[in-house]
Amino acid sequence: MSDEHKQLIWDGNQYFEGLNSFFSELESKAYKIQNRVMLSRYRGKTKCSVCNGKRLRPEANYVKIGHSTITDLVEMPLNKLANFFKQLELNDYDQTIAKRLLKEINNRLLFLSNVGLDYLTLNRKSNTLSGGESQRINLATSLGSSLVGSMYILDEPSIGLHPKDTEKLITVLQSLRDLGNTVIVVEHDEDIMQAADEIIDIGPEAGTFGGKVVATGTYKDILVSDSLTAKYLNGEMEIEVPKTRRTSKYHVDIIGARENNLKNIDVSFPLGVLTVVTGVSGSGKSTLVKKILYPALLKQIGGYGEKAGQFTKLEGNFANVQHIEFVDQNPIGRSSRSNPVTYIKAYDDIRALYAKQKVSVIRNYQAKHFSFNVDAGRCETCKGEGEVTIEMQFMADVHLECETCKGKRFKKEVLEATFADKNIDDILNMTIDNAVDFFRDNGQDKITNKLKPLQDVGLGYVTLGQSSSTLSGGEAQRIKLASFLIKGNKAEKTLFIFDEPTTGLHFHDIKKLLKSFNALIDKGHSITVVEHNLELIKCADHIIDLGPDGGENGGNLVAYGTPEGIVKIKESHTGKYLKEKL
Repeated sequence: MSDEHKQLIWDGNQYFEGLNSFFSELESKAYKIQNRVMLSRYRGKTKCSVCNGKRLRPEANYVKIGHSTITDLVEMPLNKLANFFKQLELNDYDQTIAKRLLKEINNRLLFLSNVGLDYLTLNRKSNTLSGGESQRINLATSLGSSLVGSMYILDEPSIGLHPKDTEKLITVLQSLRDLGNTVIVVEHDEDIMQAADEIIDIGPEAGTFGGKVVATGTYKDILVSDSLTAKYLNGEMEIEVPKTRRTSKYHVDIIGARENNLKNIDVSFPLGVLTVVTGVSGSGKSTLVKKILYPALLKQIGGYGEKAGQFTKLEGNFANVQHIEFVDQNPIGRSSRSNPVTYIKAYDDIRALYAKQKVSVIRNYQAKHFSFNVDAGRCETCKGEGEVTIEMQFMADVHLECETCKGKRFKKEVLEATFADKNIDDILNMTIDNAVDFFRDNGQDKITNKLKPLQDVGLGYVTLGQSSSTLSGGEAQRIKLASFLIKGNKAEKTLFIFDEPTTGLHFHDIKKLLKSFNALIDKGHSITVVEHNLELIKCADHIIDLGPDGGENGGNLVAYGTPEGIVKIKESHTGKYLKEKL
């Protein structure tokens, strides 16, 4: 339906009452319980019927420039808005007044376009932007201020960027440098590494095995060094392209997806394989997967969640999906006491082990004495936090190490219970790699088997007791993945949806991540991933490529099939970049 048709249903005409007047009538008789029930069923956030979502009073639209009102301009995508101001014809008097303003407007629109955001509108709410989009808007703001002699530090600016957009980002970073600024980027993207003037490679691995400068110099210098990064860049090590692509006769189909910028498309998601949804920023990937596939399928298999975006119907082999998991990058726990080992339920076994030790039996210590969540064995001063927070009235709170337990979280007498000469605090300070070896060597296979998946997803450097608030989004996502690997054998057939799981990952970590994905698929599960990283895309069994561009120019199904099939389709931007990888 066109926007005019939809408006007609709201407003009505001489032949029928519109929805607005129907609900107004119900509201006028809200003393009847059936009317209140009816209203509550249909009440939700919707566009304001007076300003039509434009937020300004009608009088503001009496002022026009180039036959357009301010509300017309804020609803235009930035690329159209830039053309409007380029083609704007003013008389000499207005031109004199507007000269400086137009220069600022055109510059800022150019910067937003340069960082790949020309599909957004000015009216877009900031809470609907992705992390990568917010970061690039900040970057455009910095560019707009034309500062010189400044230092810019960017943490993974390529997050959420298609390789096509990464090229634009590199141009922006180079222009910042050419103005006389220093630009420091924390990054894993190969193209950004190639464009760098100087690379500092830290390693050799992660956690306790890292923390050293392994190589420095230009891209060419790094290629001949002995670092892990160099081995992947020069081809000595690689993420191998699968020899065969898995196929499936089972699938779930979305018919007529038309939420946001999706153009009434039909998409088939095969089950039991690795499906990757690709496309440039703003092409409609998140809308298709997060707003339609996930809530619609959840409802179909008997769950409940958010209302699905607009689509006609859902078809397919639902018997092959008994469960659906959306693995996002939200923190794994809200409490500062939550940590990886409690999330994957391995801490229960560790506490039970300590409760069986000789000292514990003599003193009648139970498993609860080794928990920092209940009053028993935890330090009472800091309540098992290991630190005390001092509230400063006009400044940020100060966190100090607890003087009673010296950051160890437990009472002194509880720490006297040891297993293989290690107390509970020593265990919590071990990295996962060390803990796997420790428990294996001491015959605790049950605990080893629970910790092993964390090692498999590349988190061997994290300590068991590390607070979940200090973990990155990518790390939180991989801990969730590890918890599913533990359950994987006995769990019902599950469709896992991942949103950019390679965020913050080195080539070496992506290799481990793919191994974990394959382990889940081998157990009969299905995986759908929204991703831009070509190393992961090239390993997909099935690709769904949306686009061709972002915003209004996106939302079409450009290509679907195996990576080898995608590279043959000229319209696909993904195919163009994927060719080199294959």
